[in-house]
Amino acid sequence: MEQFYLILVIVLFALAISDLVVGVSNDAVNFLNSAIGSKAAPKWVIFGVASIGVLVGATFSSGMMEVARKGIFHPDMFFFAEIMVIFMAVMITDVILLDLFNTLGLPTSTTVSIVFELLGAAVAVSVVKINQAGQSISELHKYINSEKALAIITGILLSVFIAFIVGAVVQYIARLIFSFKTHKTLKYFGSAFGGLAIAGMTYFMIIKGAKGASFMSAETVNFLKNNILNILLVSFVGWTVILQLLYLIFKIDIPKVIVLVGTFGLAMAFAGNDLVNFIGVPLAGFSSFKAWMAGGAVSPDSFEMGMLSGKVPTPTYMLVVAGFIMIITLITSRKARSVVATTVDLSRQSEGDERFGSSAFSRTMVRTTISINKGFRKIVPAGFIRAFDSRFEPNTEELNKYKDKDKPAFDKIRASVNLVVASILISIGTSLKLPLSTTYVTFMVAMGTSLADRAWDRESAVYRISGVFTVIGGWFMTALVAFSVAAFIAWIISISGNFMIFIFVLVAIFMVGRTYFVFKKKAKEKEEEEEELEVSDQIMEKTKKQVLNTIMNANQIYSVSIDSFIKEDRSHLKESLGLNKKFQKKVKKAKDKVFTTIQTLQQESMESGHCYVQIVDYQREISHSLRFLVEPLHKHLENNHKPFVEIQLEEMTELIAQVDEFFNLILHMVKDDRFEKFDEVLALKESLTDKLTQLEKKQIKRIKAKDVSTRNSLLFFNVIKETKNLVLHSINLVKSQRDFVGMSTK
Repeated sequence: MEQFYLILVIVLFALAISDLVVGVSNDAVNFLNSAIGSKAAPKWVIFGVASIGVLVGATFSSGMMEVARKGIFHPDMFFFAEIMVIFMAVMITDVILLDLFNTLGLPTSTTVSIVFELLGAAVAVSVVKINQAGQSISELHKYINSEKALAIITGILLSVFIAFIVGAVVQYIARLIFSFKTHKTLKYFGSAFGGLAIAGMTYFMIIKGAKGASFMSAETVNFLKNNILNILLVSFVGWTVILQLLYLIFKIDIPKVIVLVGTFGLAMAFAGNDLVNFIGVPLAGFSSFKAWMAGGAVSPDSFEMGMLSGKVPTPTYMLVVAGFIMIITLITSRKARSVVATTVDLSRQSEGDERFGSSAFSRTMVRTTISINKGFRKIVPAGFIRAFDSRFEPNTEELNKYKDKDKPAFDKIRASVNLVVASILISIGTSLKLPLSTTYVTFMVAMGTSLADRAWDRESAVYRISGVFTVIGGWFMTALVAFSVAAFIAWIISISGNFMIFIFVLVAIFMVGRTYFVFKKKAKEKEEEEEELEVSDQIMEKTKKQVLNTIMNANQIYSVSIDSFIKEDRSHLKESLGLNKKFQKKVKKAKDKVFTTIQTLQQESMESGHCYVQIVDYQREISHSLRFLVEPLHKHLENNHKPFVEIQLEEMTELIAQVDEFFNLILHMVKDDRFEKFDEVLALKESLTDKLTQLEKKQIKRIKAKDVSTRNSLLFFNVIKETKNLVLHSINLVKSQRDFVGMSTK
């Protein structure tokens, strides 16, 4: 029996390592988005500063471990075997859930996950225990620490609104003081702003956080507590003077310093606050195992766990090891970058691809806000409005220094506010032993500052609001799924036996492995798309590559679709449908980047810009033609309608060969830039058009002879029509590429 529970403890720690990996991948957004979004420093510097913060914060998290042991349920009401079931259900659920959200690129809360998983698992085990004892379900309150659980949940939900409002207010004040033209205002207010920011972070990150540090003596904590005001004052004055001297002598970028210090502070707060989410449960399980072993040969089904109600210090070496695992994950995780990108995109100051679509709710909110704003501007004097608006005018001179791909998502003033406000709010929660969600706080602060900074304008507001509510909806879904899944796993284990633990562990391994390969495949596809669509000085080569890919995709999709239809091969026809959807996405991205691409062309190249727009438009038309061709074929085959008659199948086979010849000819012409063969292409196009006209006439004869049905005729005519469109758009695409090459080389 001892060996069995020892194995469970080992499995708990193995799951903890996995949880650290997937958890840090999710929570990296909390402290990286501001530094990366503002491009305050090279990425290796940002990751280095964040890594040191994580390592230091890990040693400050010992006091928070109580949440996992007694924050949600009353441990004295459970036996050792039941406690281990709760902890195993929590860790299995956490690994699966966080990995799923990382794969989707959505930032979720590790705190909310662990709280609701503990609640769900504890409720399930309690219900089984109550039923076995023949008690009423009303006895559940004796097992669940409902008061503490409600306080934690309320604190998490309130943090969403508080973080958004505080972030918006502080950013609005900061922008009024500094405006976007910071080179003027930083001379006078920069050092004071930096001193205040660093002093605030010093207070909340060191003084408040020190109380929970595993290595801090009681005397040191008391000294810090009794000298708070003096330390704050010295910190503010000292940092203000230091920053002012550095600015005057070395022209140091003060907001950059604040961002890096803030990144350190927030990474430290993250590790101090959120480490409990990853290793709190395994450590509680380890403590339970040691207590059970020390109790002698008592049955695990009768050994009470009241010892978890007391204070159990966490060994510093375990915290340091966890810190190093977090650092390695932080630097190497590709999923972390995906989650960071979501927050950066939603808070971006400039235009660009919007990750989320609009919704009826977001459109209503924008319309209402515009109406209120118009009414407000009628009341307030025009002079005040002009004065306020001038503080929010973007610094176009500064932005024009960057190429589009190197342009920061927002400036360092906003990044500083993001980090300082989030650090302070999270540290207050940590000092009060409330496991606030760092994800909720940092995300909502970033959304509040972007709103106050007028990043959500009429061009982007509907998409940003929709995105924010999508993420928030995901948070509520996290709570529901975490509670339900953990409760289900704990219930199944409780009624079926401990062997189910290992079944669920295998399920977790399978699901994490599966999402890893899915994410890897999607990441590779995205990299290929970005490589194809990246706007750079090699615009000619990029455009040529796009045109060649369009021709090859069109030929493949067309040939495979009709050939699969002829052979009644559903699987290949479905694959063709999928290929066309991917092709449409690529073309749409190229269309969305038209504005930035044209900006990279030389000013005098007005004609080449016009040709580029036509190229993208014809690519879009080709994708539409393929869609209107493939979808009816797929629908016809899926519904098991009659195939084409024998003569029609022969005609389609000949048509595939001729279209293939046409695409091969234009492919080699574009590839070799041999546009002198264009007349040959036109001749082949005329031959194809004649062929399609003859096929239409033959079909009309079959209709008159009543050899074919109405459904057959509609589908056949649709193939002919879309083939004509496909050939016509392809010719126009090649013509535009020829003109683009000619204009760009003049």
